[in-house]
Amino acid sequence: MSLKPPVFATLGCRLNSYETEAMKELCATAGVKNAVIVNTCAVTTEAVRKARQEIRKLRRAHPDARLVVTGCAAQTEPQLFAAMAEVDHVIGNSEKMKPATWVAMAPDYVGATEAVQVDDIMSVTETAGHLIDGFGTRSRAYVQVQNGCDHRCTFCIIPYGRGNSRSVPAGVIVDQIKRLVDRGYNEIVLTGVDLTSWGADLPATPRLGHLVRRILKLVPDLARLRISSIDSIEVDPALMQALAEEPRLMPHLHLSLQAGDDMILKRMKRRHLRDDVLRFCDKVRLLRPDMTFGADIIAGFPTETDAMFENSVKLVDECGLTWLHVFPYSARPGTPAARMPQIDGKKIKVRAARLRAIGDVQIAKHLANQVGSTHRVLMENPRMGRTEQFAEVEVRTDMPVGQVVPISITGATARTLSGRAA
Repeated sequence: MSLKPPVFATLGCRLNSYETEAMKELCATAGVKNAVIVNTCAVTTEAVRKARQEIRKLRRAHPDARLVVTGCAAQTEPQLFAAMAEVDHVIGNSEKMKPATWVAMAPDYVGATEAVQVDDIMSVTETAGHLIDGFGTRSRAYVQVQNGCDHRCTFCIIPYGRGNSRSVPAGVIVDQIKRLVDRGYNEIVLTGVDLTSWGADLPATPRLGHLVRRILKLVPDLARLRISSIDSIEVDPALMQALAEEPRLMPHLHLSLQAGDDMILKRMKRRHLRDDVLRFCDKVRLLRPDMTFGADIIAGFPTETDAMFENSVKLVDECGLTWLHVFPYSARPGTPAARMPQIDGKKIKVRAARLRAIGDVQIAKHLANQVGSTHRVLMENPRMGRTEQFAEVEVRTDMPVGQVVPISITGATARTLSGRAA
């Protein structure tokens, strides 16, 4: 049997994608061959079902390979995957970032390799942010600055897959970004599980705003810095100041809102109320008038009445949310919300569909408002790039990939803008 490079499949978030890139390098160094590595997600029951489906599909495609399951679902439900006939090894989230794990998977390794290697994730105190200098397209790189979460929202299993919050030191982050900029990247996206908790476990407990300002000061050649999903109630004064004063910090924030009704927010064990979100969005727009907001919203959380759902609907308009990520509630075994009175599944689908339709209207409205303006667009391929607010722009003539170019916006569809060189 010829030795083939490992095959990777990634499900879930950007952080998982980042860690898959790290595993690729670890496997290459260890000499892993004839392996299929599935990096799973555990955010919903549906995510776990899709992981199992993907594993079966990959086993059929690679019948002679060693099949390894890792990621959040492997961490939270190792025995579920170990019991699958298609699976050879189950590796935890901490173990997948250790070189020794992959050395033991190499063809020339002498000794036994445990079928299940999943330790207590709550005992992990370090990140693996040092393993790679980010990943992404030719234009944009993602840099992990934080992992884990100290909060215990009643619907969420992720802390049990990722562990407690831990931060990559600022000096390590800055050095990574300098190397990425030297390699030609014009946009860096900071990623993490609970990004606004960055720094709480570091000496002097710095905040995310301090990190952002340090990056922009120490990497003057960085054209664009973007922040991924944040918890608005945890945004610190330094970050607000950076949003107001730093044009290289992109005017696009994705908010972890989850609901627009106070009672549901309390039952979710969120740390904000409805008015907190309204005040935050108003304040940010005063500081940065061109700001756009995205948001995560869950439809059909247990006990959600029609009136409670309407409060989430109204919040979209009141906050001027543009990019919605809508999640139909899915009971996750092991979470407190799974033990609450559940909403009928058909009603959940209807509510989710309505929120998505509202989101489509919001996107179309935002894009229509851009016609006639000029945007600085980061080109992701010769004919497509993104504005600072992350709207997609199509152009008719080739542009230099990875460069930021001024584009005059000449048209808009329901999902994209069109334009020409300014």
